[in-house]
Amino acid sequence: MNDRIEKLKEFLKTSPEDCFLNHALALEYIKAGEDGDARQLFEKNLLHDPAYVATYYHLGKLLERQGDQDKAINTYERGMQQAKAAGDMHSYNELQGAYEDLAY
Repeated sequence: MNDRIEKLKEFLKTSPEDCFLNHALALEYIKAGEDGDARQLFEKNLLHDPAYVATYYHLGKLLERQGDQDKAINTYERGMQQAKAAGDMHSYNELQGAYEDLAY
């Protein structure tokens, strides 16, 4: 296991619900080829804070890689709703692009 994963796990011991830390750890898991662990953390983030927009894009891409197009499309749609509600047009456009690439 790499040092970044270990450091992030240490930080999470004191802040287990921190969306930023969970998101960062999930991205490290993806780099390490641990998609299952990454997916669990992304899903945990969205349960804890559905407004944490950054997670939707990465979870959608992970679901695409796993061949689950329907769940990926649903994830992008939910992410677009959250991004729009937050006024985050950059994330909205990124999610919309991923959605359109997959849905059409």
